[in-house]
Amino acid sequence: MKRRIAVACAVAATALAVTPPAHAAPDFTVLVFSKTAGFRHDSIPAGISTIQQLGQQNNFTVETTEDAAQFTDTNLARFDAVVWLSTTGDVLNSSQQAAFERYIRAGGGYAGVHAASDTEYDWPWYGDLVGSYFASHPAPQQATVDVHDRQHASTAHLPAQWSRFDEWYNYRDNPRGRVHVLATLNESTYSGGTMGADHPIAWCHGFDGGRSWYTGGGHTRESFAEPLFRDHLLGGIRYAAQGTGGCGAAPRFTQVTLAKGVAETGEPMGMTVLPNRGVLHTSRDGTVRYTDVNGNTKVALTLPVYTHDEEGLQSIKADPGFATNRWVYLYYAPPLSTPPGDAPATGTPADFARFAGVNRLARFTVRADHTIDPASAVTVLEVPTSRGLCCHVGGDIDFDAAGNLYLSTGDDTNPFDSGGYTPIDERAGRNPAYDAQRTSANSNDLRGKILRVRPSAGGGYTIPAGNMFAPGTANTRPEIYAMGFRNPFRMSVDKATGVVYVGDYGPDAGTADPGRGPAGQVEFSRITGPGFHGWPYCSSFNDPYVDYTFPSGPSGAAFDCAGGPVNDSPNNTGIRRLPPAQRGWLPYTGSTPPELGGGSLSPMAGPVYRYDPALNSSVKFPASYDGLFFAGEFGRRWIKTVGTGTTPGPIAAFPWTGTQVMDMEFGPDGALYVLDYGTGWFGGDANSAVYRIEHTTAAGRPPVAQAAGTPTSGRVPLTVAFSSAGSGDPDGDPISYAWDFTTDGTVDSTAPNPSHTYTANGSFTATLTVSDGTRTASASVPISVGNSAPTIRIELPANGQTFAFGDEVSFRVVVADAEDPAVDCSRVKVDYILGHDTHGHPITSATGCSGVLRTTADGEHDVSANIFGVVNAEYADSGSPPLTARATAILQPRTRQAEHFGAQNGITVVDKAAAVGGRALGYIDNGDWVSFTPYSLAGVTSFTARVASAGAGGTLSLRTGSPTGPLLGSVAVAPTGGWENFVTVSGSLTPPAGTHTLYLVFTGGAGSLFDVDEFAFGQASPPSEDVARNRPATASSVESAAYPASAAVDGDPGTRWSSQFADPQWIQVDLGATGPVSRVKLTWETAYGSGYQVQMSTDGATWTTVRTVTGGDGGVDDLTGLAASGRYVRVHGTARATGWGYSLWSFEVYR
Repeated sequence: MKRRIAVACAVAATALAVTPPAHAAPDFTVLVFSKTAGFRHDSIPAGISTIQQLGQQNNFTVETTEDAAQFTDTNLARFDAVVWLSTTGDVLNSSQQAAFERYIRAGGGYAGVHAASDTEYDWPWYGDLVGSYFASHPAPQQATVDVHDRQHASTAHLPAQWSRFDEWYNYRDNPRGRVHVLATLNESTYSGGTMGADHPIAWCHGFDGGRSWYTGGGHTRESFAEPLFRDHLLGGIRYAAQGTGGCGAAPRFTQVTLAKGVAETGEPMGMTVLPNRGVLHTSRDGTVRYTDVNGNTKVALTLPVYTHDEEGLQSIKADPGFATNRWVYLYYAPPLSTPPGDAPATGTPADFARFAGVNRLARFTVRADHTIDPASAVTVLEVPTSRGLCCHVGGDIDFDAAGNLYLSTGDDTNPFDSGGYTPIDERAGRNPAYDAQRTSANSNDLRGKILRVRPSAGGGYTIPAGNMFAPGTANTRPEIYAMGFRNPFRMSVDKATGVVYVGDYGPDAGTADPGRGPAGQVEFSRITGPGFHGWPYCSSFNDPYVDYTFPSGPSGAAFDCAGGPVNDSPNNTGIRRLPPAQRGWLPYTGSTPPELGGGSLSPMAGPVYRYDPALNSSVKFPASYDGLFFAGEFGRRWIKTVGTGTTPGPIAAFPWTGTQVMDMEFGPDGALYVLDYGTGWFGGDANSAVYRIEHTTAAGRPPVAQAAGTPTSGRVPLTVAFSSAGSGDPDGDPISYAWDFTTDGTVDSTAPNPSHTYTANGSFTATLTVSDGTRTASASVPISVGNSAPTIRIELPANGQTFAFGDEVSFRVVVADAEDPAVDCSRVKVDYILGHDTHGHPITSATGCSGVLRTTADGEHDVSANIFGVVNAEYADSGSPPLTARATAILQPRTRQAEHFGAQNGITVVDKAAAVGGRALGYIDNGDWVSFTPYSLAGVTSFTARVASAGAGGTLSLRTGSPTGPLLGSVAVAPTGGWENFVTVSGSLTPPAGTHTLYLVFTGGAGSLFDVDEFAFGQASPPSEDVARNRPATASSVESAAYPASAAVDGDPGTRWSSQFADPQWIQVDLGATGPVSRVKLTWETAYGSGYQVQMSTDGATWTTVRTVTGGDGGVDDLTGLAASGRYVRVHGTARATGWGYSLWSFEVYR
């Protein structure tokens, strides 16, 4: 790791061997490697001497070296293990790294001591081998090590609590789940720990065919004189060399894919596991799917829903008596007569009343074939809503052991004009949807609540005893069990105790403001009885918000969380004085507590596991997980277990290899079922999935089935090539294949990759079943015959285009539909979504193939937030069933916080009080870089960066494609006089055509160069006139009279010029007089030029090339900085990108 510290001088390489007595053949041979390329520990000689002594005393041979040239296949083969003794920095070259990888894969062993985790940060394989990289450390001090594995060779001799003096490392992430943890640090016994309740300090694991053991101890010379530490080291070496003790004590889990991809999940919202282990899961568009225990998926119900913003179909839950009554409950937004589009932000009560709606909780009956009878719907409860404005639906459903139904509801309040603080806008004429006091803090409203009712057999419900307000209490609703929530999106009830666990989202302010309230906080709540949980007056930590007068102040007093806030909003219809606010059970911020890591704030409350010793299941979780709460984090993409109780118990990572956790539930088999949202934006994508996580016993793990088909839709006869790529057995057992192409129960092929021709129209499911001889797994592929899936492409805006929040952004969408060449543009829906980290908030939408989206000036997030724009387009054809195509384009803000990179090399994000948002890129050395994707820089002519340096300074360069890719621009960075003294530097930029990954590359001399806070792009001044508009245009050819050259200059985005299907071709425009030309903007149709020239002429006969484009990728090419002159401008196409000709929607020229 790079540090602003002096690097000690290198020590000469040595090669020493200590041989045990002649009468005993050595048990094994180890190589001690202690090369350092960074800080050098003075304990290394003591460590070498100790290992040599241990070899003499325990009959193994020790060789030592600091010569990396010894890392060859031939030499490494002599050793049973290699001990990396406090190595630092980059110590091996690429060929030596490859040799060590081969050594481990051949069964070799690795033992890492202390700073071995501070080594080879740019070699990911090594990081996986070690288990985690070093992050930081406090000063050496006494601490208590909790020893968890009392059987392993390296820890069996240690006391359960081992108190010792050392330098205690914090690690970049918690390795639990990837390794078997032997011992942890008790952070309450020392200062400076950052990992919280679960701080591994020694671990081991089998890795890539070999063995790995690591200890964080060994900083001090005195460590190697401690008998307990010496035996700890001896046991670790024995495990690495011989496998002594094993590392198999940790539970093993297998993540079984049941359904995957948008065709099988839609946009995942909720799920319920049935008694037969099948899963019913919902998509926001109103589709319910059923996936059986073997992974076969079909549509169970299509429910008409209203889908503006976050509304639509939310959760589903099976009735406790499902085995006999076949009932399930759905929470959704019925269509009603709601107007399309957005509700007004200001107006009259009559204006707002047009958008009054409901979300409905209804009961449905599941047929024997696991489809749902739409005619069986029985309404249980309706929750009034304000439609047409975002956000916060909530919508999770669960039951307690007594049969009471719990429903979570969000505050139904727009947060985007509140600065990231509390939305309590009470102004006359303002849409009440901007005031959360009308819902979450209103005892007479069902929103922002946990509701508890007992459904009645004939519909409706009764009120169980013990809710927050008794029936008949004035200005209250008896359905309310707990209130004061913002968006309690996921909730579960522990049936053993009746305790309700809730994940409640909070607002997004990056910093506290004494005039507004605290910074963003969220929470996992543990609800043991009725109560008020604070929102919108008090945060997750029970910090008060301020009674602020919208839109610009003044600020009044802070709300009284301890005594009970007063709701005096004119929109309140409930009681005024509320109960004291309750603090969250496990509240957290973007960086605390450390055991939850850092990043976005998106809590997803999962279930509490209850072990059943009488359950006959080979996949149930072990008793060690009994009573643990499973917490999910959508944006941070983890699952963790938390000990339950009045205060949260130990927090530990759980092995999870999916993406964004949407829902979790334990099934009747004791396995954990997880609904994975995927990585799409309000539509699902290839990563959307349903998984079953099984505990694996000694009987072995199940095989893995993956199936794909090409194509998956089309007209008859349709020949589909199927693939089983990705299928296999994790234990290495041979597998067999069985394909059923029509789900009729017969095996149609046993080939791994067969083909099948469908000769009849219809919807089919092709199922692959693989078997290892003992266990099976299945995967399915939906096939639509008779209807080809449409395609959709966003031409405008360009993917990665820069913008400023509040801009109007033009869009143009191109749809191709084989069954309907004359595309009905009214079926095209385009959404603008405010992206934030890995989730988003739908803001507005439009219908049509072209138009304008107004991006809102963001009023919820502060300057430190990672926010951007997302344009989502979708088109559903008129087939039966309809097939939907989707496309997405990202809009990048013109000003970007540098710490929101996608990838990096050598960079550390550091806290900086003087940085915008409080964080910056630090510890930058020569050759380091960060990257961002996607970026389209058409029209950008300059850039700025905010930098600070007390070091050498250097150069900041912008490149595309790679750290050594084409240079767009650069700027010199001189020392600024201090690491907190930020200044702005600027440079010019030559924008490339198309969309790219953008790299900021840092170069200079030795040592730390400079810190980077943020960067921004300068747009060329908007042109006042397109001088080509309606000027005479001619072309080398036209595809037909319908596509003349004049169509490219008529200003109509729906008309175009199209050439014949040959190279070369040209189109030119006569500007009427000679003059300067600085910019040409081309908007391509699907048929575009990958190679072309922009040419100028004063007479229409002699042409000068002013710009050559190669590798064009279509869309919009905004060619600036031409510095040319002429009367005639020509685009001369030299290479078509497709089999068609050249086709331009618009050909614009600017002086």
